[in-house]
Amino acid sequence: MSERRRVWRTDKAGAISDLRLQEETLPALAADKVRIRVKAVGLNFADIFALTGLYSATPQGSFILGLEFAGTVAAIGESADTTLQPGDRVYGCTRFGGYADYLDVQPRHCRKIPQGWRFAEGAAFPVQTLTAYYALSDLGAVKPGQVVLVHSAAGGVGLQAMNMLRQMGAVAIGTVGSSAKQAFLGERGFAEVIVRGPDFASQLQRQLAGRPLHAVLDGIGGSVQKQSFAALAPTGRLVVFGAAEFTPADRPNWLKAAWLYLTRPRYDVMAMISNNRSVLAFNLIWLWQEQALFDALLDGCAKLALPAPYIGHEFGFEQAHQAIECLRSGRSVGKVVLNIGDGG
Repeated sequence: MSERRRVWRTDKAGAISDLRLQEETLPALAADKVRIRVKAVGLNFADIFALTGLYSATPQGSFILGLEFAGTVAAIGESADTTLQPGDRVYGCTRFGGYADYLDVQPRHCRKIPQGWRFAEGAAFPVQTLTAYYALSDLGAVKPGQVVLVHSAAGGVGLQAMNMLRQMGAVAIGTVGSSAKQAFLGERGFAEVIVRGPDFASQLQRQLAGRPLHAVLDGIGGSVQKQSFAALAPTGRLVVFGAAEFTPADRPNWLKAAWLYLTRPRYDVMAMISNNRSVLAFNLIWLWQEQALFDALLDGCAKLALPAPYIGHEFGFEQAHQAIECLRSGRSVGKVVLNIGDGG
């Protein structure tokens, strides 16, 4: 009898509501892969953009959602190059396919979960940490003592970035959308947090109090991004990894999306030369094509010895739609995770 697995699959990109929980035959394990019994799945804004067809890397036709997972090694392909053993607790990344209770992946895309972490914390770690690490270390080239602005600082990527900056010896200034999120960050020792208001440019200047702004990490876009760039000191770097202002409801509002696109921030390279400021942007999923870099980033993140990620919202595997709506709403704090079983 063939083994079966449960997956959250959509027939094609277009609408969140088209996502369905399905049961399907588990394919034979390829010789060079490992099979993971998934215990937890991390959610990302890329999931929402992929479902609605607004993500450049969205697969054509039917696909399973999800970029990160945690679980136990269930089986190892006969020629897999790995030191992993059946039963090992691991987290990892996959280019889609993560919303499944069994998943076959390349072993090099997995790392062992640190002792004492829950599966949910393992699933929350790779994508947000890789994003923050690549943005701050490789692109932002942040040095000790530099002042760095982090937008959406209470979210998954933002919170990891704030933790990393503290380890790097940099000065982190976070921005959030509510006083509750400001208080949340204050409880974690982050004193410099701005609740974004209508005149964000003035708020930022007051917070800087004459200090140079060396880098900005942004996943929002729009006027906030433009104002942040304008505040950068010479040699400052704006690093962009997303555009949350485009986040759709069930289906894209194409008129709204077109307006946001037409009014998006635009940067003049000649002005950038004159002012000695730069813009760098990336999409983490394309790093799968740069295997050596991807491996180095995974290793770099694992060596940071960061605390376990903060899990703000946990749902059962059958509650994927509720979990996606929690993330889409913009009210989430920390990471949103699906647990399969107890998620422990």
